[in-house]
Amino acid sequence: MKKSLCQNYTMKVKRPTYSSNSAEKEGAAFSALRDVFLANVPVDQDNFQKKCIYVAVMMRRIMDAILNKDAMDDKDYVGNKRLELSGQLISLLFEDLFKSMTTEVKNLTDKMLDKPDKAKNFDICTLLTRTRSIITLGLERTLSTGNFEIKRFRMERKGMTQVLQRLSFIGALGHMTRVSPQFEKSRKVSGPRALQPSQWGMLCPCDTPEGESCGLVKNLALMTHVTTDEEEKPLISLFYSLDVARIEHLFAEELHTPDSFLVIFNGLILGKHRRPLHFATRIRKLRRAGEIGEFVSVYVNEKQHCVYLASDGGRVCRPLVIADKGISRIKQHHMKELMDGVCTFDDFLRDGLLEYLDVNEENNALIALYEGDATSETTHIEIEPFTILGVIAGLIPYPHHNQSPRNTYQCAMGKQAMGNIAFNQLRRMDSLLYLLVYPQRPLLTTKTIELVGYDKLGAGQNATVAVMSYSGYDIEDAIVMNKASLDRGFGRCIVMKKYNAIIQKHSNDTSDRILRPNRTADTAGRMQILDDDGIAAPGEILRPYDIYINKQSPIDTRTPKTGSAANLPDSAYRSNAQSFKGNGGEVVDRVVLCSDKDNNMCIKFLIRHTRRPELGDKFSSRHGQKGVCGTIVPQEDFPFSEKGICPDLIMNPHGFPSRMTVGKMIELLGGKAGVSCGRFHYGSAFGERSGHADKVETISETLVSKGFNYSGKDFIYSGITGCPLQAYIFMGPIYYQKLKHMVLDKMHARGSGPRVMLTRQPTEGRARNGGLRVGEMERDCLIAYGASMLIYERLMLSSDPFEVQVCTACGLLGYYNHKLKTGICSSCKNGDNISTMKLPYACKLMIQELQSMNIVPRLKLADA
Repeated sequence: MKKSLCQNYTMKVKRPTYSSNSAEKEGAAFSALRDVFLANVPVDQDNFQKKCIYVAVMMRRIMDAILNKDAMDDKDYVGNKRLELSGQLISLLFEDLFKSMTTEVKNLTDKMLDKPDKAKNFDICTLLTRTRSIITLGLERTLSTGNFEIKRFRMERKGMTQVLQRLSFIGALGHMTRVSPQFEKSRKVSGPRALQPSQWGMLCPCDTPEGESCGLVKNLALMTHVTTDEEEKPLISLFYSLDVARIEHLFAEELHTPDSFLVIFNGLILGKHRRPLHFATRIRKLRRAGEIGEFVSVYVNEKQHCVYLASDGGRVCRPLVIADKGISRIKQHHMKELMDGVCTFDDFLRDGLLEYLDVNEENNALIALYEGDATSETTHIEIEPFTILGVIAGLIPYPHHNQSPRNTYQCAMGKQAMGNIAFNQLRRMDSLLYLLVYPQRPLLTTKTIELVGYDKLGAGQNATVAVMSYSGYDIEDAIVMNKASLDRGFGRCIVMKKYNAIIQKHSNDTSDRILRPNRTADTAGRMQILDDDGIAAPGEILRPYDIYINKQSPIDTRTPKTGSAANLPDSAYRSNAQSFKGNGGEVVDRVVLCSDKDNNMCIKFLIRHTRRPELGDKFSSRHGQKGVCGTIVPQEDFPFSEKGICPDLIMNPHGFPSRMTVGKMIELLGGKAGVSCGRFHYGSAFGERSGHADKVETISETLVSKGFNYSGKDFIYSGITGCPLQAYIFMGPIYYQKLKHMVLDKMHARGSGPRVMLTRQPTEGRARNGGLRVGEMERDCLIAYGASMLIYERLMLSSDPFEVQVCTACGLLGYYNHKLKTGICSSCKNGDNISTMKLPYACKLMIQELQSMNIVPRLKLADA
């Protein structure tokens, strides 16, 4: 048997070039079969029986899939996947680093043995320092680039680490729950992007980005747990003691008996069991009693005649209440103990009231949404239906009343909202920080908001919104804002940016220096914000091109200095002062002096800029209803209610019919009722039945009892005429977010400015004060308008005009001879047929580049 196997596989194995011995070939085939082919199945003393059975099962599955389409697996099913844990990769990386470290130590020891005289001066500390630096450099490179390169296994993984974005608290929280697959984004396939039924309760159905990675990047749901590896050997011995027949003890006939099931544990075939349901029940009892780990999963697959057991890492699980014949194990006295703090969630788990199920085991469970829905066949009950949503989708009030894509839009925008990022936000030195000056917690809250702490670190303000049309400045979702509200601080934010300056030490022992400002020579006042130490003083207001550190660098940084490097003359230094490139109006918030990893002095400046909302700034409610500020109106022109309430902003009613965001309407009612009765109302997802969301009827009763209309509409007077409006206006508080997209950061215009050295065309991009591009489509429009001279002006005169000499005889470019004051053709060697014409410089450059490649473009000229 073994001999024939080896003969069959010899041709598949790479042949060693140095040997033709048949015994060595056979050994190579054996090692390939043992270690490479199905590497997860162990081979004990050259016994290939387990591998053979594994291959046979695989073949049987393939044949089943061909003959019976129902047996085909869904490759996008969540239970087939494992969330990759980088812990295993890091351990492999450590192994790799230790291997290279061992090689280094060996080399050093060999050098010591070769030269015993040097061994006297050798210190063990030197050895330790060298080895420590190898590990440090390896880990630093790995974590900073995100590329895990494990040379021993020829393994290269890219993008394994990501920088946590702390632009908002909820954005950072959402980033921690993100699941990014190793799937090609550019491939336009719908299967992996679709919302899988197996995602229920494990991955959030709303929170996914728009665009090319839509549906590929997912987020964990609120109560999801990702498992880690458990020790396998004790579990295997337990399964064998529970009547699992070992696979190696079975004959072929016993393997194929229809009433027995294969037992597969973490991808390995352990054996067969004649009573699979009884076996699964016993495993569950042991798990609920705490005898085995709470994340061990058992799943009976009737179609495949298999019992799947799993204890490996990377599976997603979620907790459910255990029900015995439809009756919940959690009683009223348990809930009282939980509320009084006598017991915790872990105690419920330990006492067998709750259990964690993974995606596979969920298939064998009948789960009721509420206790009242349970039947005698129900095995589990949901803890709370709103936990199927993730951290960010849980911020949306009444999401089950919104059209589905609106919730997805809000998940993307919730991460861009300005607010608090952490309790230590004013002590941090982030490279970019957006903070809201007066953040508030939402009047209409959800249970998720309280669970994740968003009510402590909010990112928005409760604005009184009137849903009506006012002027033409509210078309297409634009918002009309009240000037008095902005004066009182609505939407006001602080943008903090960090600037760095390093006092570099150079290789020839020279270093940069900071000089006192020479105030007499500073006629332009560019050094007025500097302190006497040459560094900007905190609290100073910056203007464009103000110097914030008066630094000088040595001219020669390579030639070794004979004397002291500190006593260089002033002529040996050049100015390297750093100037401010912003708009002006910013304030130096804080200056920190520290040292970097190379022991150079590092000076960090935190620049603060307070901004109030202006035309074009972006706002959004929690329902994917984004809009920019269209106009700012004085309060005296704003409409007001009978009670004298003036709205903070006006929203156009056309935003509702096509968007179908009914949740926003209910939020307005709930917020209005909350303000009038002095308590926070709740709008958790699917929460009306369990009491986690207030019903519209209850809210309306509160409004009526406080003297408001039951539907939230008010009697409004015009601020311009003073007359009552002919319609009742839907008005009340809605939680609005100010998003980080502001006009000040994006506004860009240019007359003339810097040009690219090579093509002499204007530079590109706002950061480089670049030009605004007239593209191919804009050019087509101008042709359609008949504006040919405008095209000529934009694409040449205002871009890169250049005067060239062209020979009309040969059509090649010539040059202008300043001595003879005439044009000369390089080819004809005379200036008889030279004409002068204007050309874009990029065109002239292209002609010359083609000539360098032995392609000769000739210009044919004719008199105009």
